[in-house]
Amino acid sequence: MKTEVDEAEVQALEERVTRLEEKSAFSEDLLEQLNEVIVRQQGQIDLLVREVTRLKQQAVASEAPGFRSLRDELPPHY
Repeated sequence: MKTEVDEAEVQALEERVTRLEEKSAFSEDLLEQLNEVIVRQQGQIDLLVREVTRLKQQAVASEAPGFRSLRDELPPHY
């Protein structure tokens, strides 16, 4: 009788270890996928930061001639 209990316990432990190994493998795969997403998003962020910087420089350059009032934009008949 003791042998049957021990075998049942061993079987239960083997099944538990198998489930844990499956979960571990799934977690490792998920972690790798998330890392790839982070790397891709960081590249996109870097690109967007460069684009915003370029646009800011363009805006500053276009304002260089001087301040323009909205009154300067009115048609001549006003």
